[in-house]
Amino acid sequence: MKYLSYLTIGIFFGIIMYKSEAASWFRIYEMFQFGSFHMYGIIGSALVLGVIGIQLIKKFNIKAIGGTEMNLQPKEKGVTNYLIGGIIFGLGWALAGACPGPMYVLAGAGYYAILVVIGGALLGTFVYGLVKNKLPH
Repeated sequence: MKYLSYLTIGIFFGIIMYKSEAASWFRIYEMFQFGSFHMYGIIGSALVLGVIGIQLIKKFNIKAIGGTEMNLQPKEKGVTNYLIGGIIFGLGWALAGACPGPMYVLAGAGYYAILVVIGGALLGTFVYGLVKNKLPH
């Protein structure tokens, strides 16, 4: 039953991403060219909803679907890790024309060339898992 709720939420998220054109390469290109507010509006509203959601989780001590408590501890304040990670993420996003959420939406919409990008993202995640403990903190 838990997996059915995850699947339902994922399908709903995919439909919203597709219908809002957040998975559109042209919209992403337009954003990086500062040609339209469309994507900034989507990202900004997601940020606002995320902040409100986290505050509600903290205030009412909301538990995860499985009943486990959520661990919302502050992260370390290092700038270098976020700067390097953000640059790598941004370059990948700009080169591929999609970030992780829309990649799966594009595959579901029938744009099968995105499977190469998904494979690269999974490979990159796997390599990071191998070298994570060797990186400076």
